[in-house]
Amino acid sequence: MAVETEIKFRVPDLDDLSRRLKACGFHLETPRSFESNVLYDTPDRQMRARTEILRIRRYAGKWVLTHKRLPGVGPGSGSGEDRHKHRIETETQVSDGEALAEVFRSLGLVAAFRYEKWRTEWSDGQGHCVVDETPIGNYAELEGASDWIDRISDRLGVDSSERLTLSYGRLFDLWRQEHGSAADHLTFAAIAASESS
Repeated sequence: MAVETEIKFRVPDLDDLSRRLKACGFHLETPRSFESNVLYDTPDRQMRARTEILRIRRYAGKWVLTHKRLPGVGPGSGSGEDRHKHRIETETQVSDGEALAEVFRSLGLVAAFRYEKWRTEWSDGQGHCVVDETPIGNYAELEGASDWIDRISDRLGVDSSERLTLSYGRLFDLWRQEHGSAADHLTFAAIAASESS
């Protein structure tokens, strides 16, 4: 079972980050593509309470089913000692995400949270940098081994104080509090509607 290790950081200038990635030996793996995500949970949000997610993602013409949870012991076990986010990730491509969503609904799960972004993927052969244009700002994620993340963060000029381990759901919660927004989902339409009201 794979353990995903990552950090996020805000991106004030997308073109500048692209230049810095190229200077660090990264190549474009997936051009800018729209991504739509739906998290499923029980109506009383039992999965969220256990810090788990069950997600159906549509990205670059593919459907992907993902389950993530905290590791039981070691880095990411909730001790607060690590500066990276760690999750046990089980992921598989599926042929029909809409049919799978219907199965989830039949089992009593609900579409608890939706989020969207435009994503561009970069790789240097050892790890990945994904650049996400979200309705609440631009972020990048570095995913790979912890020492690789630290090395690349330093080379990209990302100060340790700028490195985030928050999920997009948590970033959205903080954004809603800061902006007094009533938006329920991190989608371009929901954010636009909340800002115009």
